[in-house]
Amino acid sequence: MNLLAPPRARLPIEVVFDLVCPWCFLGIRRLRRMLRGRPDIGAELIWRPFLLNPDLAPHGVARQDYIMRKFGGEERARRLHGTIAELGRTEGIDFRFDRIRRVPHSLDAHRLVRWAGRFGAADTMVEAIFHAYFAEGAEIGDAGVLAAIAGQQGLDAIAARRFLATVAEVEAVHADNLRAHRLGINGVPCFVVAGRHAIAGAQEPEVLERLLDVALVEG
Repeated sequence: MNLLAPPRARLPIEVVFDLVCPWCFLGIRRLRRMLRGRPDIGAELIWRPFLLNPDLAPHGVARQDYIMRKFGGEERARRLHGTIAELGRTEGIDFRFDRIRRVPHSLDAHRLVRWAGRFGAADTMVEAIFHAYFAEGAEIGDAGVLAAIAGQQGLDAIAARRFLATVAEVEAVHADNLRAHRLGINGVPCFVVAGRHAIAGAQEPEVLERLLDVALVEG
């Protein structure tokens, strides 16, 4: 322990996000990069689910059908995905939208993050699920796939599968989703710092850093 080191400022950061949102993956990577450059801040990331597609069937929908409904066609989606992929490369993300075959309902993925949080592994689980979906095209709406991801993170895959077979944390995820809407959050990612300062979008690290500095000054 370095007795001369200044104390780290504790700062809770609520991350309102969805695991099927590429902008969330990008924005969270930018947040992490900014925090690595600020060792004076002891940030506590609090993961708050936001369901972008709450009306999807439990096993999701074919990607082509989703693209037609959301973007009106493949060409518009391809342009947008190209932009996101280029931005992602700066943050070390290899977006592979071509590997995604289904757009899943994200409820179980969010439940798994909450379960992993019981073992102090929520942060790594978020990263692992994002990578599995956007870089590998994994079917993250499937309980078996999610359990395998948990196992790859050093957690008990059998226990994860058993948990996902229950309705545990379903109400909690829906409650957080409803809370976000009631707070006026209608897009993600959204970062809420110290319960008072909020900013939406996949912001550049410098923008996020200014927000954190304001929160620190105001105590």
